[in-house]
Amino acid sequence: MSATLVHTAVLKGGEFLVKSSKPEDMFIPEEMNEEQLMIRDMVRDFLHTEILPNVQKIEKQEDNITVKLLDKAAGLGLLGTHMPQTYGGMELDTNTNTLICDTIGPASAFTVSFAAHTGIGMLPVLYFGTEAQKQKYLPRLISGELKASYCLTEPGSGSDALAAKSRAELSADGTHYVLNGQKMWISNAGFADIFIVFAQIGGPNLPNGKSGFTGFIVERNMEGLTLGAEEQKLGIKGSSTRQVFFENVKVPAENVLGEVGKGHLIAFNALNDGRFKLCALSLGGAKGSVTTATRYANERIQFDVPIASFGAIQYKLAEQAIRIFAAESALYRVSNLMQDKSGVLQEAGATFAEAKLQAAEEYAIECSILKVAGSEVLDYVVDETLQVHGGMGYSEEGTAARAYRDARINRIYEGTNEINRLLTVDMLFKRALKGTLDIVSPAWEVQKELSSMPSMEKPSGPYGEEESALRDFKKIILMTAGAAAKMQMDGKLNLKEDQEIVMNVADMMIDVFQAESLLLRVQKLSGLETKNDQAIYDAMLRVFFSDAAARIQKNATDALASFAEGDLLRTFVMGLKRFSKYPPANVMAERRKIAAALIAANEYCF
Repeated sequence: MSATLVHTAVLKGGEFLVKSSKPEDMFIPEEMNEEQLMIRDMVRDFLHTEILPNVQKIEKQEDNITVKLLDKAAGLGLLGTHMPQTYGGMELDTNTNTLICDTIGPASAFTVSFAAHTGIGMLPVLYFGTEAQKQKYLPRLISGELKASYCLTEPGSGSDALAAKSRAELSADGTHYVLNGQKMWISNAGFADIFIVFAQIGGPNLPNGKSGFTGFIVERNMEGLTLGAEEQKLGIKGSSTRQVFFENVKVPAENVLGEVGKGHLIAFNALNDGRFKLCALSLGGAKGSVTTATRYANERIQFDVPIASFGAIQYKLAEQAIRIFAAESALYRVSNLMQDKSGVLQEAGATFAEAKLQAAEEYAIECSILKVAGSEVLDYVVDETLQVHGGMGYSEEGTAARAYRDARINRIYEGTNEINRLLTVDMLFKRALKGTLDIVSPAWEVQKELSSMPSMEKPSGPYGEEESALRDFKKIILMTAGAAAKMQMDGKLNLKEDQEIVMNVADMMIDVFQAESLLLRVQKLSGLETKNDQAIYDAMLRVFFSDAAARIQKNATDALASFAEGDLLRTFVMGLKRFSKYPPANVMAERRKIAAALIAANEYCF
């Protein structure tokens, strides 16, 4: 399987499955420079002095507190760190912007308002707006004078966004569109000044027959725009969420965003960034939750000792840390890939906005992986933090219950995790069909390997077992996905309907991308001075690989048994046995090392 052993410094999107990377190509959070750390400290100070003391006000939406906090964030430059200097932004690099989202992650429901404004509210204007639109809106969005919202979802169109019923018809004189429709679950709606709205273009006055799904910039003061009441939600109660109604709203023709009929490009590309940032915010929140769990475990006395001394509690703390550390490794890996891609594009003549847009589009597969991984890590962490607190966790007096409720939305918006799993595999296959990503040759090499004698060569080096296991993990995915694709081409399988198989493949890809990112980070850390002993990072690596190996084997078995039988299935099962040879690890002892570090530091310390 030579294709999977080829090394490349900068991977294309999805290419991690068939090519390897080296630790020196990996960016890790421990490499942040002095300027980045100063920005992190500034954001952390804002979090602890302005946001967290006002959490109860945020939760009850009192005193217009979210708007005031956004204004204070604007005063610190935080609403424009990702925007060009031309419009008043700071134009910081991708890694620094990732760090900002990571650091502000524990900010409760304020993260929703912050992300909706700076992400899906502002980026469509940057990416697809005319120069006049950028000049009109971006400086005021960066300064906080205007607040932004994004209107995509409707009562009848959630995951199927292009089925939207909202409609806009061009006036006879061509000066404006008349917009009618209804949007729901709109974050920031209660205080937003501009709305990025999507509607179907129609009517008799359209030039050149142009029609279809189209984006608009709609201002709050346009007659006919009204709001529903604040939604009563399970969590993120501190974020404004309302329905938005449009009744014969006259939207100037110059407020069309992008090209008529190509609103899907705006919607989908904005979501790539949104999914990436959601992962960063989720992991930042998860770190705060682990700190809460650790401190309670150290303080809570039962049977005359802190509950942190119990093995069952140590398991929970360690597992929380392992999952965060693995997903964080993947997050910053993608952050740096996007940063490098953006730099190459700008050197080739692309504008700042064009480069950011194309970089996010290149790594759309990885962004979907991160969205699923980050949101599900956070779900696990807040659930176990509540459990560590026992009865007190179920009480609204502390923070565990609110964090538990707030986290649940992350698996739903920015595309449900089910949709993102399906997209991960669908985008992979589409790139293979277009010839932009060769997975056919590596998959064929795996098929040939199944009929050859197994290699007796043993892994070498301090991380040889993990390097060998990672190569085999990728072979399992290629074997399974390749066989499923062949079955579909032969008309024996329909992956659009047999979604369970696609989900199996997606889960394997999510595990592999995190496993490789974690391995590269741990290898790089072995050559750096860190505040933790290398043995703790090695412990994280061994536990994650041990668990991932079991999950990957289970997912592959389930998928293969769904469409293969008889001798063919037996051949695949033999292949799985060949490619599932990561040695057993004493995961109890390894987790206790990790838990000991957390307990001693009394916080998340990695």
